[in-house]
Amino acid sequence: MSEQKAPYQDRLSDAALPAPEEEAPQIYALKRQGPGWTIGRREFLGAAVTAVAAACARNSGTIRQHDGPDASQVEVDQMVALDQENQGTAQPTGGQEEPPPEVKGHCEENVMAHRDSITNLAITSDGKLLASGSWDQTIKLWGLPEGELRTTLMGHSKTVNSLAISTDGRLLASGSKDKTIKLWSLPVGKLLTTLTGHSKEVSSLAMSPDGRLLASGSGDKTIKLWALPTGELRTTLTGHSYGVSSLAVSSDGHLLASGSWDKTIKLWALPTGELRTTLTGHSYGVKFLVMSPDGLLLASGSNDNTIKLWALPEGELRTTLTGKVMMNSLSMSQDGPLLATGNYDNTIKLWALPEGELRTTLMGHSKKVNSLAISHDGRLLASGSEDKTIRLWSLPQGDFKTCLMDLQASPKEAEGIQYKYKDAHGQWVTYTLPCGSPIPSGAVCTCNCVPGSWTAPAPSRPTPTPSRPRSSPGGSYTIHYWYPN
Repeated sequence: MSEQKAPYQDRLSDAALPAPEEEAPQIYALKRQGPGWTIGRREFLGAAVTAVAAACARNSGTIRQHDGPDASQVEVDQMVALDQENQGTAQPTGGQEEPPPEVKGHCEENVMAHRDSITNLAITSDGKLLASGSWDQTIKLWGLPEGELRTTLMGHSKTVNSLAISTDGRLLASGSKDKTIKLWSLPVGKLLTTLTGHSKEVSSLAMSPDGRLLASGSGDKTIKLWALPTGELRTTLTGHSYGVSSLAVSSDGHLLASGSWDKTIKLWALPTGELRTTLTGHSYGVKFLVMSPDGLLLASGSNDNTIKLWALPEGELRTTLTGKVMMNSLSMSQDGPLLATGNYDNTIKLWALPEGELRTTLMGHSKKVNSLAISHDGRLLASGSEDKTIRLWSLPQGDFKTCLMDLQASPKEAEGIQYKYKDAHGQWVTYTLPCGSPIPSGAVCTCNCVPGSWTAPAPSRPTPTPSRPRSSPGGSYTIHYWYPN
């Protein structure tokens, strides 16, 4: 079977657990998940302990959860022990003893954004476009703030691991497990070129503020610097002893931070790529990095269940935030006071900076949260999960707004709204929204929602008068909007 027809083969190879030859086979719960198979969280932990011990004895393979590229079997062993140790024992340092408020976000049944787990999110600086990458090998472009689907970009042959958007919003870079980087024009999404050179998956991308330099981190332990928009390779940075998992560039474009599964963070001078210093302190691999807009603070997240805040450019450790669950993604607001973490327990937590106080917990995802993105104005948070959904939340309170929907990626019984709307360039574009979403005035809508499920927004002009042919409940109908003279 080819890679194109079986995108879940990556997951199968990553989740394969070698069984001890000298012992009786163990049985664990294996569940169908989308087009692939996953092993249950609790069953996985038990299986990982057995498998890691066997693999260490035989030295015959690497075991890792599919969300942690290049995590060695030692890393998995550490994660398992850590997860067992932290079952309800740790509390946020600098937080409050009483549980913080909770906000719940509910998606209608069968509303999916992708056919498989969402891996990465990125928002343009003007806040009008959201890009999402997935295990289904596609990138989707969504309009904001409504969340309508604009287009789907195809070209990668394996998982899309990372996304980066230029400050002017005209260029999108995507890194994939297929070892390539693709450059796309925005907002249309036309493929411009494909960059090759890494010998393993491209796990992280970061773009300089002036849009002239792209940094890529890989499982091959290197960082490559590419000139934009041509994609010419400038130089290759080496020094990490394990795969590079995360990258971040300062707002002035003079500093690059790289996190690795070797537990370290390295600071490099740009554009030369000279190594300035190495930060140590995490006890497990560094999974994600984010810099404050003023370039004075670096936040790093790790599988050791902590977030460390470092003063830049020296790299002095400021404080350590510890949560009661393992964190899986990180994002910081542009004005600096808010940090959001996506977690293995399916929640999103909002922290106040610099004191690290836990403000609130956002709930609604049914599986772990893989990626977060905060809009440049700090008013919108997007969250992507292994449950195949993308949710939008308003900040700073964290109120739930909506779920993003692609009818083609959702089950057949899914109900949604599709409408045509003329964009700023005068082109008619077909958008998709979940049932109940507000539809812009002047749009022509074809819906398969149950009549009455659509709720109009509070208009600033006279209320539009909908007109539709009578049909049986659940049938398709067209709504034409007009305003009385």
